[in-house]
Amino acid sequence: MSFILLQSAPSNPLLQFGPILLIFVIFYFLLFMPMQRQKKQQQKMLSELKSGDVVLTTGGIMGTIVAISDDDSIVVRVKPDGVKLQMARGAVASLVKPEAKS
Repeated sequence: MSFILLQSAPSNPLLQFGPILLIFVIFYFLLFMPMQRQKKQQQKMLSELKSGDVVLTTGGIMGTIVAISDDDSIVVRVKPDGVKLQMARGAVASLVKPEAKS
């Protein structure tokens, strides 16, 4: 009985790394691009803050911006007693949209 051994041709190293590269491309489009887009939107929102905006902070405090300082701090008036809090501009999580009155 004779066995014939078939030798396979050497494979291209780029084909071996293809699936790994494909995984990195998928991660980039599914994870990194949306995070970068969200970060840009957050920075834009923080740079456009002005007095009178109603904001929600990362600590859950909702209030109205009274003053914005040059050193990236803001003063927020909190209801019901009108207490004024000074905090970093970066502590603002989002703007609160005014409700449409029906």
